Amino acid sequence: MAHEYSAEIVWSRGDSVYRGGRYSRAHLWRFDGIEVPASSSPLSVRPPFSRLDAIDPEEAFVAALSSCHMLFVLYYAAKDGLVVESYVDRAVGILDRNADGRDAIVEVRLRPEIVFGGELRPDAAAIQTLHDRAHHSCYIANSVTAKVTITPIEPAVVREKTT
Repeated sequence: MAHEYSAEIVWSRGDSVYRGGRYSRAHLWRFDGIEVPASSSPLSVRPPFSRLDAIDPEEAFVAALSSCHMLFVLYYAAKDGLVVESYVDRAVGILDRNADGRDAIVEVRLRPEIVFGGELRPDAAAIQTLHDRAHHSCYIANSVTAKVTITPIEPAVVREKTT
């Protein structure tokens, strides 16, 4: 059941001076015909050699974990008969030294806020179970060594859908 996922990363020096590190880190990520502007983090390489308006690998890493977690939450919620009206996660990744003394994303903090509608009303225990199942199923979380903490915004918002 192996699956392959691909991305094309495109960078060109252009007219910049390569020696001395005075070159742009801006590049493109291409996925399925979509181009996404990318760059090194401006926290690592200061502008103008990085782009503030581009996604950096660290942000993409955090977004991939958050997105994967959300997709499994939605899957398990639907399977359990719950209705999710909205889901917002203001996830944060922490870059620090790991146990080997190397720079790494050592923790990703997911802070999902879910609005439930429909007739079934999950309690705090059911929501925690939902997050646990999603976390253990997430391919990305299963692929990283960073600590992933999931702290749902409490209390979970449960409301009737308004029209």
